[in-house]
Amino acid sequence: TLFHLFCPALVWNLNSLPFSLLKFAGKSNSVSLSSSLPSEMLIKIFSYLDAVSLLSVGCVNKHFYHLANDNEIWLKIYSICFQPRRTIWKMKSEQTETVSLGCAALHDRKPGYWKKEYIFKQIAAVKTRLMRLVKPVDPYTGLPCKNKEAMKASGLSWMIVLKDKNGKEHITEKAKLSFKDTSVTILWYSTNWPCLDSLSTLKLFGVIPLLPDQSQAPSKNGPRRRSLIAEYHLANLTESSVALGADKLVQLFSLNPGLLVGLWKKNEIAFVMVSLHYHQLLERSTLGSATVQYALPPNKPVLDDVDPGYGLHDYSLHLDMHGGSCTYLCGTFKSLFCRKGDIANGYLRLTVISLKDNKKHLPLAGTLGLSWETDVFKGNVKDCFMMDVTLLDETGKPFWCFSAPVYIELSSEASGLYDYLGRTYTTYYADSEGKVRIELVWLEETKEYFIVNLVLYISTKKVNNWYGTNY
Repeated sequence: TLFHLFCPALVWNLNSLPFSLLKFAGKSNSVSLSSSLPSEMLIKIFSYLDAVSLLSVGCVNKHFYHLANDNEIWLKIYSICFQPRRTIWKMKSEQTETVSLGCAALHDRKPGYWKKEYIFKQIAAVKTRLMRLVKPVDPYTGLPCKNKEAMKASGLSWMIVLKDKNGKEHITEKAKLSFKDTSVTILWYSTNWPCLDSLSTLKLFGVIPLLPDQSQAPSKNGPRRRSLIAEYHLANLTESSVALGADKLVQLFSLNPGLLVGLWKKNEIAFVMVSLHYHQLLERSTLGSATVQYALPPNKPVLDDVDPGYGLHDYSLHLDMHGGSCTYLCGTFKSLFCRKGDIANGYLRLTVISLKDNKKHLPLAGTLGLSWETDVFKGNVKDCFMMDVTLLDETGKPFWCFSAPVYIELSSEASGLYDYLGRTYTTYYADSEGKVRIELVWLEETKEYFIVNLVLYISTKKVNNWYGTNY
């Protein structure tokens, strides 16, 4: 049945049901609605519900579920949405009736058939709209131009589920979103966080309504689907994570990929923040299940036997640095390459900004800091920011993409810079596919940072898998 098909990935909510139905179905009543009214009368009542309410009422009990599968009700809903009315309906004695085609459609159909048809067709219609929105691609980022519009059309939102060591789940959905060129930053805050010491994991889900309604904003009411995006282990968080910085109220700790946890000084959770890169975010947020993440399709390498430097040149980088409402840098760098002699220790080196070429050194706009807020307090942790990296291959296809919180620290190495008088700082990021190293100089006269060195290190394993090479 459709219920068993979607059940693991659905979140059911009965808030959309008429109050009278919930009152009768409540535990406080000595006589339940299902036993006091005949099935025919219940079906008549259900026929006045919309699709979302009908799906919700089917979760009250088994009897309601079977009655809410009535093909006549669902055929009427299906016909209004997808069929020309002249082929399905006619007026007679002030009643709306199905014509012979509709009657024939009810025979020899298992209960729930038209419910399934309606849901599948609704999902197909939403998918068609989304494909139309994500088709145009930005040549600078290699990403869909209308990512934000596509997410809105799908009714997509995100939630986190904190699980304690006893298996109890704490769900947080209230979030503040901040959309950038290549990522979205999501901030959850609450006054009822569970104790940090009692928590074991945090799961990040994309959530979409099973039946998105384009005419109104997404609602928590009705059936929804969860798609697992990432799972983080919170045991011994302060020891197992990276400490990014602190202000007078909170300390920041990060976990890959892209998670940031703000703790009050007493080690209690203040907020949770995550930065998600747009690359295949829609797929990761909608096509997984409640327990299994969406698996990205493998790239099919096309080997080039003519080019001796295949996979070593014509990379493009789009780099964003931001901290809440402020954007410190947004730029594109083209024609990046790596000589074979620069391949070392399992990495290709792509020099984006060189120490020797001071004409390409770039200033960062504004004072570096990561903004945060809760119900009561607001703050900014200095020298922290979100970094979005979008590296494209020679065909303009996204090759390595991430969004993550990073911080700058005073460099312990002797500087080889003679054109600048100021302290040298570094920023570093690493994951299984590559590394980023940035060197900055603080100019006291102008009160700004300058990027004087920016190098990407790409794993040769990733390059070989992508291009079919053997570096």
